[in-house]
Amino acid sequence: MAERPPGERVRDFSEVDTGLSSGEAIAEAERCLQCRKPSCVKGCPVEIDIPAFVALIAAGDFAGAARVVKESNLLPAVCGRVCPQEVQCEGQCVLGVRESPVRIGELERFAADYERAHGILLPTRAEPTGKRVAVVGSGPAGLTAAAELARLGHTVILFESLHEPGGVLAYGIPGFRLPKEVVRAEIDQLRGMGVSILTNHLVGTSVPVSELLSFDAVFLGTGAGLPHFMGIPGENLSGVYSANEFLTRVNLMHADCFPEFDTPVRRAGRVVVVGGGNVAMDAARVARRLGARTTLVYRRRRKDLPARRVEVARAEEEGVDFVFCANPVRILGDQCVTGVECESMEVSGIGGSKRPEPVPVEGSRFVIEADMCIQAIGQGPNPLLVRMLPGIERGERGNVIADAEGRTSLENVFAAGDVATGAATVILAMGGAKRAARAMDRMLRGC
Repeated sequence: MAERPPGERVRDFSEVDTGLSSGEAIAEAERCLQCRKPSCVKGCPVEIDIPAFVALIAAGDFAGAARVVKESNLLPAVCGRVCPQEVQCEGQCVLGVRESPVRIGELERFAADYERAHGILLPTRAEPTGKRVAVVGSGPAGLTAAAELARLGHTVILFESLHEPGGVLAYGIPGFRLPKEVVRAEIDQLRGMGVSILTNHLVGTSVPVSELLSFDAVFLGTGAGLPHFMGIPGENLSGVYSANEFLTRVNLMHADCFPEFDTPVRRAGRVVVVGGGNVAMDAARVARRLGARTTLVYRRRRKDLPARRVEVARAEEEGVDFVFCANPVRILGDQCVTGVECESMEVSGIGGSKRPEPVPVEGSRFVIEADMCIQAIGQGPNPLLVRMLPGIERGERGNVIADAEGRTSLENVFAAGDVATGAATVILAMGGAKRAARAMDRMLRGC
């Protein structure tokens, strides 16, 4: 799939990928072997009938391909852009043994984009059941649960605390990876299916917990909105951000357009981003687009980076500098950040996380000049609502404890996505929400 050149794209927030042409999509779809036992489907958390939709693309029936995808996934344009297909469906493709696997993610995106351009067909809904379900949070898990429950005939009210729905899709992932008009178009399908989306509604304050629990069933999809910090000196200085705050200010609140919009963000000359995951890559690439010289510091080796390889490559193409085997120990400055003091690390054996364990190298400290430091070292489940739910069982990390079908310790309350698992991928949250929605449907029907 073609992409815009780095020198052009680093100056704006427009999408990097340009998508497949019809001819390219057909040619790629024709590579599919149409296996009798398709292992690619087993690698898809939302169980899309991959051979069926790929065959329709090969036949030129693009609208039909989109319909097949949407039987299992109402957010195909999102998933086609941000899911790690290389370790899921494409990672299971038998063609990958000897050559490149079928580019399933690009084909999913193509089908979804075609439908959006030529008219979206809403899924059919079952007969109304008369049951009312509350969904809290409009991220990937909440949207998936709401879509499945509405499709099954239930009345769904979705509560979102922010002014725009989408959760991490809206505030966490930059527009150059996931355009906001794509997110809005897919959310509009839920409205077309009858889902009521109430923004600026914070459950527990503007919506009392008693009102929430009056519904026939409740789904918690509040995500992982509690950022982690390193706990090193200097974190209270002006110019220190969590990646969560930094990306929310730019992605959702248009801080890149200040003062046209009222949300400011520091315009730094030199930025240090700490971390090695996809969120760290997003923060570093956003900082570059805001004009900063950006250095990403990661405490392990390059080959240990958890971020998708394509995102690492694009960050480098766009001018992000990488410092590997280093870890910040102090943020320097008086009132504002002036630098980040780091120490070199060396990798020893495998630690408790089943990853190479970095250990400090004595006498190896050095300073990277900076006037902003963004910490992208992970985040935990959003604690605001779950602390108010009487009797709900939580784990040591603050996550809601839920079984494989999303059941919690509270009757009629289900949970899935990051609030239950901790920070994970969009598609895994969607898969968990889909299983929970099915279990909720069975409970509501008394099955």
